[in-house]
Amino acid sequence: MTLVFLNPVGTLGGGERSLLDLTTALREARPNLRPHLILGTAGPLEAEAARCGLSCEVVAMPAALNSLGESRLHWSRRNRALRLGSLAMGGSQAAVVLPAYLRRLRTAIERRSPTLIHSNGLKCHLTAGYALPRAAANVPIVWHMRDFLGTRPLLGRWLRRLARRPTLAIANSQAVADDVRTALPGVPVETVYNGVDTDFFSPAETAAERIDELAQLPTPPQGILRVGIVATYARWKGQEVFIDAAAKLMQRGRRDCRFYIVGGPTYVTVGSQFTADELRLRIDEHHLAESCGLVPFQNDLRSIYRGLDVVVHASTRPEPFGRTIVEAMACGRAVVAAHAGGVGEIVTHDRDALLTPPGDADALADAIERLLDDPALRAQLGAQARRTAVERFGRAAMADRVLRLYAGLGVDVD
Repeated sequence: MTLVFLNPVGTLGGGERSLLDLTTALREARPNLRPHLILGTAGPLEAEAARCGLSCEVVAMPAALNSLGESRLHWSRRNRALRLGSLAMGGSQAAVVLPAYLRRLRTAIERRSPTLIHSNGLKCHLTAGYALPRAAANVPIVWHMRDFLGTRPLLGRWLRRLARRPTLAIANSQAVADDVRTALPGVPVETVYNGVDTDFFSPAETAAERIDELAQLPTPPQGILRVGIVATYARWKGQEVFIDAAAKLMQRGRRDCRFYIVGGPTYVTVGSQFTADELRLRIDEHHLAESCGLVPFQNDLRSIYRGLDVVVHASTRPEPFGRTIVEAMACGRAVVAAHAGGVGEIVTHDRDALLTPPGDADALADAIERLLDDPALRAQLGAQARRTAVERFGRAAMADRVLRLYAGLGVDVD
């Protein structure tokens, strides 16, 4: 029984790592299932899929389509008419190349004779129904919703008007599910929280000095405390807020800590991400070059989490779920998280994390300092975080929930 999963890129952002967890967990739960991934671009996701024993192929999504996004409306200081013109031009270019791409995608899907189509990404939601071969017209289509459509009104409008409706939408948090119900009335939605491998992401001793090497920072004094943010370079992930909070702590005379920005520019949507040079410039403006460094994207984040004393989530927009929060929790780390979107469904303030208002560098600095000053609190939060991750966010529970939803669509998963 073949399940075809569609993803617009071959990079390894949070959505892609969650896709790998889902497909791997489904196959572990039901060995008769054959998840097959079709990606819109080549990239490290291919190698990771192969490492997990999953079949995978690339059906190249045209650059004009893959780079199209509403961030074109926000990324520069040009006037709104020019920004709208840029988006319209991008849309026109995408429309020209879309039919040929759909034909190639339809051929790839037809070769697999799928029992179900599961799309993982907004652009794939748009194309999935039109790429379905006529012979497979009754095959269920599932949209995995991992983003808020309320922040992407144009895409929400396109999904309402242009996309063929899915049989089911799966949301990765209740907050996203509520957003989908508002943006796409009539689409059935179920909530399934992301699961992580809590055996892989687990507490253990590690050589934390490796993080300083990756960040190209000098060897620190003994007993230094390490604080890090792990995220793609998407502009709303809050790296600027993190740097501002680090500067405030340095201004308070803290010399017992260092700060690390872990990640990289993962996606190709125009204007949606910081560059490393932009972040370095902000670090330099705050005179933090000796205490704050950039750690390139890491395929294995486990050693990063284990090497940090405090893991920060600083998104300035509501977070659909917060995968890095759960990974850090599974590693037994003390977490500070921005309280918006699905984050409040994951953690409880002062029980398994500290929560702060999004975009508030002063509150973030205060929360970090509280943890720096209280090793017992760090240990307490970390221990409870680990319990929460194991009890609520394991991969097996996620797979079981998705399999039951598939069965509800008439797919025989036994």
